[in-house]
Amino acid sequence: MIVVPLDKALPDNEIESSILRSKAEAVIFDAKYIDVFKHLQANPDSNLKHFICIDFDNDKDEVLSFSNLLQTGKNLQQSGDNCYNNVKIDNSSMTIMLFTSGTTSLAKIVMLSQANICANIYSTGCIAKVTKDDTFLSFLPLHHTYESTTTFLYGLYCGITIAFCDGLRYVAQNLKEYKITGFVCVPLILEAMYKKIQKGIRQKHLQIPFAILTIISNFLLKCGIDVRRKFFKSIIDELGGYLRLVIYGAAPMDKSTIKGLKNIGIELLNGYGLTEASPIVSAENDKYQKPGSVAFALPNVEIKIDKPNEQGIGEIVVKGPNIMLGYYENPEATNEVLIDGWFHTGDLGYYDKDGYLFITGRKKNVIVLKNGKNIYPEEIEILIARLPFVAENMVFGKPTTNNDLEINAKIVYNKEYMNQTYPNKTESDFKDIIWNEIKQINQSMPAYKHIRDIIVTDEPMIKTTTQKVKRNEELKKILGK
Repeated sequence: MIVVPLDKALPDNEIESSILRSKAEAVIFDAKYIDVFKHLQANPDSNLKHFICIDFDNDKDEVLSFSNLLQTGKNLQQSGDNCYNNVKIDNSSMTIMLFTSGTTSLAKIVMLSQANICANIYSTGCIAKVTKDDTFLSFLPLHHTYESTTTFLYGLYCGITIAFCDGLRYVAQNLKEYKITGFVCVPLILEAMYKKIQKGIRQKHLQIPFAILTIISNFLLKCGIDVRRKFFKSIIDELGGYLRLVIYGAAPMDKSTIKGLKNIGIELLNGYGLTEASPIVSAENDKYQKPGSVAFALPNVEIKIDKPNEQGIGEIVVKGPNIMLGYYENPEATNEVLIDGWFHTGDLGYYDKDGYLFITGRKKNVIVLKNGKNIYPEEIEILIARLPFVAENMVFGKPTTNNDLEINAKIVYNKEYMNQTYPNKTESDFKDIIWNEIKQINQSMPAYKHIRDIIVTDEPMIKTTTQKVKRNEELKKILGK
């Protein structure tokens, strides 16, 4: 069969669009979506034949009960029906259809095979030491390959226990009650976690003791003696007491956050991937790590930099058994990215002198000034994210009257932090405070990269369910287009 995982956060019209575009014949859903699928039931363009509700105890109005179907299957097996044991699997044919992030009506549909996915699971074993004694917390959406492959499928492959989070606000609580040893996440979560740790240290006036213990523990670590988790036991206990490993990716992260969490005894491994690559392409491992890099290609993957500029930055292109079959019913888009067996990722990067791969940003996000200078917004966003009051930010090029672009930033501040740190101040005052900090950042960069204006708000940005900012939608909102 072919599986079509859908984002549960999609609006009704996009769920319908996804069902129609994928030509799905059966759908499994919970009761709150019943009206959406009743509407689809009457649509003559729909291929749907089977409507299965996980909340129904019994079949009702042509909607089947999931629990009843399970029982029917058990009864058939017990009566000697073994047809499913004899299913022939074609490893190389499409097994899963995945909608890429964005507006579903415009999203491309990635076609992956069992061979693609299994190749990626197999090579993921070279990233980190994960054993059956580990318990990982799953809180990213499972319809996305990042969480599905790295936590769920790879986790089952290793025999670990997977605990499903009760919601983002309960992460801290779940870390403790499930005795979590690791999880997979995006940088936004780790940066928020580290800022909370720093805030606790400041509130208890422990900056100097913390700095001294960090120096001592890092010196001992170089001698092969690891006392980090003993020195910083109180912080580790706040994170559940068992957390030892975090695998992160999907966006750049500030080096100070990486070093800070490693200093207290939590191992961080950065990875890079795309849905079209099932998804992991390269990653750090237990031995080879460098803050800010995504290290080396997985064992069965090839990576090269296409058309590098004078700084060695070019498009990252990838080849391997994990690369998709193509985009469903979209040969034009497929031919644009799959060229001579190489997948053109649309991401820009370079190799350093030691052979570590670094991502500089998305090709389509690069801001090209009138004088030919290229600015990678992700690099500036990392600097802004270091500020303790910043929840999230986006750097963009704003058109000027002389047909050029000026660098602007939209900054979402942490309302709780600002109110506690600057009581009796207004949002206008907050903007002045933030602008003074931005001026300091400007001094650390060449003039052509200087941020010329900022938008300050406490309203979260428009994001995907993997917490990536939807830049195009944000820009439309900002520029009024």
